Amino acid sequence: MSTAEETAGGETSAWAEVTPDAARRLLIAAVEAFAERGYHATTTRDIAGRAGMSPAALYIHYKTKEELLHRISRIGHEKALDILRTAARREGTPAERLSDAVSSFVRWHAGGRTTARVVQYELDSLGPDALAEILALRRRCDAEVRGIIEDGMGAGDFDVLDVKGTTLAVLSLCIDVARWFNVDGPWTPDEVGALYADLVLRMVGAK
Repeated sequence: MSTAEETAGGETSAWAEVTPDAARRLLIAAVEAFAERGYHATTTRDIAGRAGMSPAALYIHYKTKEELLHRISRIGHEKALDILRTAARREGTPAERLSDAVSSFVRWHAGGRTTARVVQYELDSLGPDALAEILALRRRCDAEVRGIIEDGMGAGDFDVLDVKGTTLAVLSLCIDVARWFNVDGPWTPDEVGALYADLVLRMVGAK
């Protein structure tokens, strides 16, 4: 699967709210460019060229390159939060909910690894106000996972010495999949999701 196919196809639902079509094409082009070259090495001309538009057309939809990154980051983090919230609030034991959260979160990072790399690793390129908004979303993601672990501790199902530190470790493990996952490698996103869910349950001492 090419970067364009992965971004436009594998993550179609993530960009469905971006309208009109020209704005969506520019956003997808920005994801590809930021993932390939990095935010600072990418120019607005690069993005417009990938989208088959003129640089002037880009400014009709996005005032700055940072606005593009901010929108990509916000949509991506909102999707991540929705994945974790859905798992956290489903029926089932804490172990089942944690397994669901991890496997789903990992699948998202593996299946949409190009998008996920930009969403998770370009935060330092955002300005203070945009960064504050994204960090607030990250804290909400953290709270969903921490809540499941705390439920497991309360039920006597988990054995965790440091809930905050363990939550950080779980999220870091999942997020790092975007850095190394390769569609030509030995695992599918589903297989990595299942593997990491098992690893995390071992991490929290699930009974």
